[in-house]
Amino acid sequence: MTYLVKDACIKCKHTDCVEVCPVDCFYEGKNTLVIHPDECIDCGVCEPECPVGAIVSETDAGAELSFWMQFNAERADKWPVITKKKDPLPEAEEYNPDNYKEDKRPLLIDEPWEE
Repeated sequence: MTYLVKDACIKCKHTDCVEVCPVDCFYEGKNTLVIHPDECIDCGVCEPECPVGAIVSETDAGAELSFWMQFNAERADKWPVITKKKDPLPEAEEYNPDNYKEDKRPLLIDEPWEE
């Protein structure tokens, strides 16, 4: 089993989770984070650290499991690892799931990391 980052992270990118990860399995894109599913040890310490509930166990991911598993795996292979907390994106409050009704994040998934 593994944990996954889902769409609530997009355009928020809080990084509270990366500092508690004992195996450094978080990877950073321009506007979201992902967890490498082959590196995650399923400890669960990251899940309560996410202020927007973007981290879920693969057993809780429901029907979207295959999409988010693939999304995390593909991008973790392309993006750099992140191990230190950073400030969230400037637009994080605007895109917090509690602050708006229509979820447009799936349209905002960024392309592979570019230097």
